[in-house]
Amino acid sequence: MFIEKVKSEGLAHLSYVIGSEGEAAVIDPRRDCDVYSELAARNECRITRIFETHRNEDILSGSAVLAQRTNATVHHGPDAAGKVRFARTTREGDEYRIGNILLRVLQTPGHTDDSLSFALVDTDAGPDVFGVFTGDALFIGDVGRTDFYPDRAREVAGLLYDSLQKLLALGDQAVVWPAHGAGSVCGSGMADREVSTIGHERLHNPRLQISDREAFIEAKLAEHHEQPPYFRYMEEMNLRGAAAIPNSLVPTPLSATMLEAMREEVTVVDVRSASAYLGAHLENSLALPEDTISSFAGWLLEPDEALVLIADDAAQSRRAARYLLRIGYDGIRGYLAPSLTAWAAGGGEFGSLPAADAKAIKRRIDRDDDDWILLDVRGEDEVKAAMIPGARHLYLGRLPGAVAELDRDAAYTVMCGSGTRATIAASVLRRAGFTRVDLFLGSMGAWQKAGLPTEEGD
Repeated sequence: MFIEKVKSEGLAHLSYVIGSEGEAAVIDPRRDCDVYSELAARNECRITRIFETHRNEDILSGSAVLAQRTNATVHHGPDAAGKVRFARTTREGDEYRIGNILLRVLQTPGHTDDSLSFALVDTDAGPDVFGVFTGDALFIGDVGRTDFYPDRAREVAGLLYDSLQKLLALGDQAVVWPAHGAGSVCGSGMADREVSTIGHERLHNPRLQISDREAFIEAKLAEHHEQPPYFRYMEEMNLRGAAAIPNSLVPTPLSATMLEAMREEVTVVDVRSASAYLGAHLENSLALPEDTISSFAGWLLEPDEALVLIADDAAQSRRAARYLLRIGYDGIRGYLAPSLTAWAAGGGEFGSLPAADAKAIKRRIDRDDDDWILLDVRGEDEVKAAMIPGARHLYLGRLPGAVAELDRDAAYTVMCGSGTRATIAASVLRRAGFTRVDLFLGSMGAWQKAGLPTEEGD
C-alpha cells in the first residue's frame, strides 16, 4: 500500500494518490493532473477511481480531465446544487476496494451539502480505520467554514458539528488527511503543518474543544469569512467539469516591443514582491505578488481577461501562471522578458509608489487635513482587533467595486498589516485614475511597534 500527498503551492490545496496491488485512486485532483498518473506509474499502479470530497470553490478540479486520460470513474457526493455531470453519485456506507485498501464513504455535510469523507482501512492490518480523507470538514487546527448557505446558517453549522462527531468516532489512531493546509482561503486557523491524527485534533483543535452543539453553532455563526466572486465561477466550472489547461504552464516570453503592441488589450499583472513594485513598475499595472494570487486574483481579475505577467525571472512567471491556471485564469499571453530592469535600461517608462513611515502618518493625523484619507484595507477581524484612530476601513477585495464612490480629488495613504495588501490596493487606485496615492510602509505592524495608539474597530 502507498499513500502520496500532492501539495499545490500557492493555493495550499492537498490531494492524494493511494494504491495497492496494481490499482490506484486519486482524491481531489487539481487541474494540472499529470502528477497523479506519474505517481501511480512509479508505484506500478493504474488509476481506476477518482474521488471528490466536495465541489470545490477555490480551485478547478482535475477530475474530469484525469478521468478522460485514465478511463477511471469519478465519485462525488449527493445533494450538489445540480448534478456533477462527469461523476457518479456515492453515499454513506458505500465501500470501494483499491487492491488491499478499503475506502468507506462518510457523508459529512456542513461545509457544503455534498461533502464527503473517506475512511481508509488497510485490510492487511485489520479492520480498524487507518486514516480518513476529511476534505474541508476537518482541517489540522481548524474545521470547515459554513458560510456558503447564509439563509441556512444555523442549520449547516449544526450539520458540521454532527459530521465532526462522526469523524471523531473513527478513533484516535486515525490519521487526518485534509484537502487544505495553512494559507488556504477555506479556513483561517489552520496549523502550519500537514500531519495529525483524530486523537491529536480532539485534544488540540480549538473548534473540537467545543463539546456543546449549540455553543459550536454560535461560534461558527460568529466567524467572518470573505467570499471572492470567483468562488461562484469555480463552483459552476466544477459542476460542468473543467477542461484541460489550454496552454503550456511555461508562459511565452515577450519582448518590450511585443508588450507595447498588445498593451491596450491586456491587463499587466506584476507578480514580483511588494517591495519590488514599490521601487519600479509599469504604469497601470496591477500589483499581485505571487503569494497573494490565491487570496486576491479572484477579487481583482475577471476569468476571461487577457494577462501579461511582470516577473523577476522565468521561474517566477511559471509559478504565477500555474497558480492562475489552477483557478481558471486561462488568458495568460506571456511575461515580459527581459526583466523590468532591462525594460528601464532600454528607455521604457516606469513609475514608482511613494511611501511614508509611522512618524509621517502620525503627523498627517495630527494635522487633520480634510482631503487626506488613511485607507485601511485589512480584513474585518483584523480591524475589529485594532485600528488606527481616524482610518477608514475598506477591505481590499471590495475596493474595485467601491472606487466609484471614493473622492478622486482626495489624497490616499493605503495601509494593511505590513504593506503587501496595501501595495495591491494602491495599484488598484492608480489604475482607476487616482493620482494622489502613497503607501504606509510597515502599516499596522510599524504603528504598533512605535507604541502609537489604536482603537477597536466597528
